[in-house]
Amino acid sequence: MSVTGTDGRELKAKGLETRRRLLDAAERVFGDVGFYDASIVKITEAAGVAQGTFYLYFASKQEIFEELVRDLNARVRRAMQEAAAGGSDRIEAERLGFRGYFRFTADHPALYRIIRQAEFVSPATLQYHYDKITEGYVEALRAAMERGEVARGEPEVLAWALMAIGEMLGMRWMLWQGNDEMPPRVLNQLDDLLVRVLQP
Repeated sequence: MSVTGTDGRELKAKGLETRRRLLDAAERVFGDVGFYDASIVKITEAAGVAQGTFYLYFASKQEIFEELVRDLNARVRRAMQEAAAGGSDRIEAERLGFRGYFRFTADHPALYRIIRQAEFVSPATLQYHYDKITEGYVEALRAAMERGEVARGEPEVLAWALMAIGEMLGMRWMLWQGNDEMPPRVLNQLDDLLVRVLQP
């Protein structure tokens, strides 16, 4: 899918690189000072670009915030999917997917703060974030139930419950404590919990 600037024109390689720098800078600024104290000036300074350059890619602070949520969402889903792909069955895929999620949040601790800000800054974007994560998740769990790999139940409820487990554990043991990785004892307990919840 092509990416366009504010003038509607498709971005070339250099434009895509500048846009990426702005998004990465926005992630740092929104994570550090929050949406309301952030400014386009702070974002462009962090990105190392002129203030006027910002408006070639985003119309406003609100727009770059919402695009950042979508961007982080796509990247965290990709990290979890790539990690889970190595699983021999659904329970193993869940274990690996959680590890992929925790690795991503270790590299992007601002994810937690930005998603929580979205509740007030852009509720529709917040809902988009969670809906996109559960979208494929529900189908994967349903398929695993059909294959007999996971205990039968309501896959949507299970997807939301598992997602909540990952988010809360990550916030408690990584964000608040500043850990680069999840403590092994927490991962071991999580693995045990996944077996007890999911095993047929």
